[in-house]
Amino acid sequence: RALFQQRHTLTVTMATGVAVSDEVSTSFLKFKLQQEPFKLRYFVYEIKDKKTIVIEKQGAREKTYEDLVEELPEKDSRYVLIDLEFESADGRPTSKLVFISWNPDTASIRSKMLYSGSKEALKSALNGVGIHINATDYSELDFETSILPTVKKFA
Repeated sequence: RALFQQRHTLTVTMATGVAVSDEVSTSFLKFKLQQEPFKLRYFVYEIKDKKTIVIEKQGAREKTYEDLVEELPEKDSRYVLIDLEFESADGRPTSKLVFISWNPDTASIRSKMLYSGSKEALKSALNGVGIHINATDYSELDFETSILPTVKKFA
């Protein structure tokens, strides 16, 4: 395991120099199983000091997708992992883990490049998340017209 993490960090370093914090990986495993203290709805991740992807915010289980969207900065990039509950095409209640890369057009070029170039490192740390969405403006975060149709393809 240590060897894999070391190799993983080297791969990340060659791209943008950004690594994923250990806290991200350990909290993800508990989040996936909805174990305390990670019985949550979502995580918002940021790149701290242009070096490390860390957890910026956590959304309590009772929070909604709309709450998450309100927490995203208008002029800066972030990554999101959400346990999204919805109804499948045949009417069953279901949920999926969804990774969203929020890279708004209004963010600085440096921020957009840093987040775009570091995304794969975080995606590999969030092993098993099969739905990945890129959003560059709020219309692409609209639940009914953008997110739900994408997620339903995997239900």
